[in-house]
Amino acid sequence: MAEEKSEPPRHIAYYRQARDLALGAHPLSKYGPPLLLLFDALLTSLIISKVAYTEIDWKAYMEQIEQYVNGEHDYTKIKGGTGPLVYPAAHVYIYWILYQVTDKGKDILLAQRIFGVLYLATIGTVMACYRRAKAPLYIFPLLILSKRLHSIFVLRLFNDCFAVFFLWVAIYFFQRRIWTIGSMAYSWGLGIKMSLLLALPAIGVVLFLARGIGPSFKQAWLMAQLQVVIAFPFMSNLTGYLSRAFEFSRQFLFKWTVNWRFVGEDVFLSREFSASLLVGHISALILFATTRWLRPAEKPISELVGNALKFEEPCGKMQHAIAIRISPNYILTTILTANAIGMLFARSLHYQFYAYIALSTPFLLWRSGMHPIFQYAVWAAQEWAWNVYPSTDASSMVVVGVLFTTVASVWWGTRKDFVNPKGEGAASKVWT
Repeated sequence: MAEEKSEPPRHIAYYRQARDLALGAHPLSKYGPPLLLLFDALLTSLIISKVAYTEIDWKAYMEQIEQYVNGEHDYTKIKGGTGPLVYPAAHVYIYWILYQVTDKGKDILLAQRIFGVLYLATIGTVMACYRRAKAPLYIFPLLILSKRLHSIFVLRLFNDCFAVFFLWVAIYFFQRRIWTIGSMAYSWGLGIKMSLLLALPAIGVVLFLARGIGPSFKQAWLMAQLQVVIAFPFMSNLTGYLSRAFEFSRQFLFKWTVNWRFVGEDVFLSREFSASLLVGHISALILFATTRWLRPAEKPISELVGNALKFEEPCGKMQHAIAIRISPNYILTTILTANAIGMLFARSLHYQFYAYIALSTPFLLWRSGMHPIFQYAVWAAQEWAWNVYPSTDASSMVVVGVLFTTVASVWWGTRKDFVNPKGEGAASKVWT
């Protein structure tokens, strides 16, 4: 008669349950994200009621919208206390609504509550994207513990909050393979702030691999059409609109930089430094595209480029096989990596740009494969650096260092994705 297996010691059983819970393998893991979101809702309410609001750009936004309400549609003539209007037209429409419901911007508390709802909706969407990518539960608390992120949303009321929300909505619909809604959400977010251009190369790769050449161009055309529609009221001076809403030659002030303060003002303002960052940005995108992002196609890069230039679609079975590999995990990893690369090589980051970084870092650090203790340590270092005001040489070094660590570790951590043990044929590991 076979002996019955003895139960493991109680502390071993507890350890296994805790491990399964952290990794998302425990039946109770599904309750983790909603409970964290509920806790964050209480925390956000407490912050709004107890922490003083800080005026930075809200008043200027309202002054600019008031000119729009009064009939001014020439972008070059719309100005506020902090300078001219430098955001695309979707920003104007969103803040026009806020202008109406907050008594021309005077009801700050109501505005904070609206942004509080926006913040929680953003966190909820991010959690949904993480879950679809099968991220472990232990990284979810990092989404709600950021002091700076709460500040950006409910104490500063920056337009970046809306842009980030629509970026994550786009990612969610891409993960669900609802491509048109995802494309429209992304284009609308881009119409709020041009910072979302940083994710465009990855979105292009995702659509190209998942949909093929023709359908992906259709999605790009839809995005462009939406930009034309939202810009239509300002067409009387189209050049002025484009030069302000998408100003690529904007001069940055050294005193506000969060990331490159340690290089010194002379280097920061030099054209050589700007050119170096641009070259670094393009080179990093090419490196990831050629060695990571295009791997699901399992074709030489030259063949992919040649087919794209000739508008030659792969056969139905081959396209279907490629599309299957474009999983929620692949989509999230690719888009967030492109965004992180853009932030790493950005000429100047201001504090509100942390909204694009804070929600990406936990997932990317997990994808890097580093130990959870190091993931939390790197996240903590980043959170510290972004809460130093004004930025210092030390804090700016940490900002850049963490972004570099994140990008480099993701590149290394995904080296075996879509490559079989012999380096041939179909993938032995697919981003599920």
